[in-house]
Amino acid sequence: MLKEINPKLPMRDKAITKDFYLNKLDFEEFGNADFDGYLMVEKDDIQIHFFEFKELDPKKNYGQVYIRTDEIDKLYQFLLDKKTSIHPNGNLEIKPWGQKEFSVLDPDNNLLTFGQTI
Repeated sequence: MLKEINPKLPMRDKAITKDFYLNKLDFEEFGNADFDGYLMVEKDDIQIHFFEFKELDPKKNYGQVYIRTDEIDKLYQFLLDKKTSIHPNGNLEIKPWGQKEFSVLDPDNNLLTFGQTI
């Protein structure tokens, strides 16, 4: 039945969001049409969609996505090499629930947590 999920997160500025995901996280733009106020990005087997919300207050945004990976150490180092800011409370570590995780915030304060089962 269920096959995949494509989260939709808010963004204030499409150009800034696009730049962050393409240049900091190494995603690619998905689709061949440029829709006003909507953005779709993909990397490997995942997609994230964004809808324009110009009035969004990032301090009140609680958008979150948990992304599983099978190469957490490599991904973490890749983002560090690209000078991508890691969440101040989200450095790479093993959690009590058996996941190795780290987190980043995008320009609109959407929290992206990357995790791998150990």
